[in-house]
Amino acid sequence: MTNPLKTFNDIAWEKLFSTYSILSQIDANGQYNISASQIKEFREPRLMVKFDHTINLPKLFAENHLSILPVTRGDYVISHFDAYHKFEDNNVQITKASLPDYIQSLDANNITSEAIALNSAVAAGIIADFLQDEDLISTVSGRMGSGLFDFEIINIKNNTPCRVLVNNSQIEIDAAYEGVNGLALFEAKCDISEDFLVRQLYYPFRTWKSRITKPVRPIFLVYSNGIYRLYEYEFHDINSYSSLNLVRQNNYSVEDTVIGIVDIQNVLNNVILTSEPEIPFPQADNFERVINICELLNERELSRNDVTDQYAFDARQTNYYTDAARYLGLLKKNDGVTPIYHLSDNGKRILGMNYKYRQLAYCDLILSHKVFAETLRKYFEIGNMPSSSEIVQIMRLSNIYNVASDSTFKRRSSTVKGWLNWIVKLINE
Repeated sequence: MTNPLKTFNDIAWEKLFSTYSILSQIDANGQYNISASQIKEFREPRLMVKFDHTINLPKLFAENHLSILPVTRGDYVISHFDAYHKFEDNNVQITKASLPDYIQSLDANNITSEAIALNSAVAAGIIADFLQDEDLISTVSGRMGSGLFDFEIINIKNNTPCRVLVNNSQIEIDAAYEGVNGLALFEAKCDISEDFLVRQLYYPFRTWKSRITKPVRPIFLVYSNGIYRLYEYEFHDINSYSSLNLVRQNNYSVEDTVIGIVDIQNVLNNVILTSEPEIPFPQADNFERVINICELLNERELSRNDVTDQYAFDARQTNYYTDAARYLGLLKKNDGVTPIYHLSDNGKRILGMNYKYRQLAYCDLILSHKVFAETLRKYFEIGNMPSSSEIVQIMRLSNIYNVASDSTFKRRSSTVKGWLNWIVKLINE
């Protein structure tokens, strides 16, 4: 019987690994070079090699600590590469920015793509402020050839560097802004993740480092829920893919982000409790990612496989986070053979609100469930987050659906704690 949690990529890569004895080739030679034509025997290459986050890696890659990198326009190398970098904790204060009054074609409440996020960041002066350069010109962007270069990358199996040669691989730059003193190359995302593929910064950096004499500054921008998160990185050794360091980071918003403790207490005191839905109690600790999955479904409905393939989820996380959003009434799922998800009317309404009222609307949805409301009341009463055992006691009295065993109660209590920590962290006044 087919494992329902396997993706199309999992299945296709299993066939490729078996057909070409890839694991034994890597054991013998340290790496395996594979062509697009080989990959196409089982699935379209463009769908088979795009793993922007470790969570997207096929099971065979994840289980064997493998990554894949392009080396030409039609060839790739698979090895035990340390190819990803975990985002640093982003707890910096939010800097207020604003769109010019005369701008009518950009809506702060309707940022639906990386391109619009970048344009809004430019219009609001966010890019200029972050780069500390007022004289910026938008220059190169889109797809282009990388040229010829080689680099070292750490092999995580033996912690030694190995060399990779790149010859005219395709790269893509989301945006580039050149000032008097440097060229900033941007990778932009509208999905929240724990890490990113360093290649997205390193290949463009190497390409343009060889073409201009100015400093080249790799920048990562993540936009979600009204917040622009910017990270500037550097490669302290130009020839080392693995030499990435964070230079600085900052958060920006063009909306009012001031939320006081009184705002949260007003929601708690006025919330109307709802009966528990016949949907599994959430197991999705990161509430920002619950919001993010709703944003990603704002433009169009997607199947479960589409969500898993396109965003920073594995199949199990797709189930957990879509169910969490359904639990709150933000998403709906059809009853067909292939689950299709779309925003509910209430989800669309909330996503159309400005930042402050949107966050308070999310709080209202969360606190309309007894376990969350009672736990937050206890938090305000004792001054810190209740323990897992205390949360479990509250859960047992809250008639939640489909939770029976002690171990399941304990796992689900981490979601209660995670969501309430998200609410508490909103307080910034």
